[in-house]
Formats: sequence, structure tokens, C-alpha cells
Amino acid sequence: MDTILDSFSDTEFIRVCVRDPRLHKDDLWHTHVDYEISLHTNCMCFRKKTSSVRRRYSEFVWLRHCLEQNAFIIELPKLPPWNPFFSLKNTEQVIQRMKGLQKFLEIVLHTPLLLSDSRLHLFLQSDLTITKIEKCALGKTRYTVAEAIQHSRGSNISRSEEKISSDSDCESTSSSGLGVSLDTPGKGSPLFFQSPDGDPESFGCSENTSPLMEY
Repeated sequence: MDTILDSFSDTEFIRVCVRDPRLHKDDLWHTHVDYEISLHTNCMCFRKKTSSVRRRYSEFVWLRHCLEQNAFIIELPKLPPWNPFFSLKNTEQVIQRMKGLQKFLEIVLHTPLLLSDSRLHLFLQSDLTITKIEKCALGKTRYTVAEAIQHSRGSNISRSEEKISSDSDCESTSSSGLGVSLDTPGKGSPLFFQSPDGDPESFGCSENTSPLMEY
């Protein structure tokens, strides 16, 4: 029995969860939503064993493009399709998008060849903007990839150094006055979904399972 338990404890695992959608105000007319990516792993290739960052849909699009450049013989998983009628107020659309983003990451993280890309690690475990990630991966920053990940919280290496551009995130909607700019991270407005009994509740994942995903 001890041998079986010891063997089980040595098994590597990577658990990822996409949850907690939050609305942010870009300007007077546009808003966007980002999501928390929580990672828990004992895999040796990750600098941190637990981490949490926030990313928006257009950043996922960027990540897939980067991975595609290096994955010549691997068919990458698809992202949730871009939807010109995507509505932040549509609970089902938001939930389906989170499911799709999580499934994408789960497949990527269980593809060993892709784990060697430093941009993936910076995407998942640092607060750097996309521009900063690209520079850091190329060695064009004063800090290394390891330092960016290690000091992703409470340091000068943060998303506040550079405002995120709206680039390819074309699904922004007219501002409803909710949320704040990403220039003040962590203070966005959570999207609350109405439960059947009328009480608002936020959508999230449990610690040990991934309720967003049901295969």
C-alpha cells in the first residue's frame, strides 16, 4: 500500500481553471472582459506551483499564434470562435467562452513540446503585458523570464507598466459605466450571474475539479 501511495504522490499534474470574468472600461464607449487563470501544478518545468493571473480574449489569440509558430507538427486546439454578437450580459455566452478558453489551456499544458515556450509560462504566471512578454522572451528586458514570473506580484514588473492595447479584441461593447481600466488591476467589476432563486452569484471553479469542463 505504501508503495502505491508513494508512486501516486510522485505523479506530475497540472490543473488549470478559467473563471471570474470581470468587466473593464477602456474608454468612454468601450469595455472588455478578462478572466482569471488559476494554475496548480507540481510539474518541474513551472517556476511557481500555484499562480493566478488575468487575461483577456485577444491575449489568448496572441498566445495561440505564438505557439502555432513553433508547433509545426502539432495540431493546436481551437479557441472559442470570435463572435461579432458576443454580449457581456449573455450568461450562456460568457460561460461557453470560459469553457473554451479552459479547454484550450488544458490541451496546451498537456502537450510537452509546447511547455518549452517561455511565452506560455509568462502568459500563465506573470503580470506582463503582451508587448513585455515578447521583449522578455527575446532577452530585451532588464529582467529574465524567471525573475518576471517570480516577482509578478508587488514589484515594478507588472501590467501597470504599460497599458494594454485593444488590438484584436473586437468584441468590446458600449460602456455601461461598470468596471474600471486595467490600469488599476484587481478592481474590475465581476460579472454576476442570476441564479434560479434570484440571488446573484459569481461563476468559478472549485479547488480540486474543473466544473467548467464536463467531458
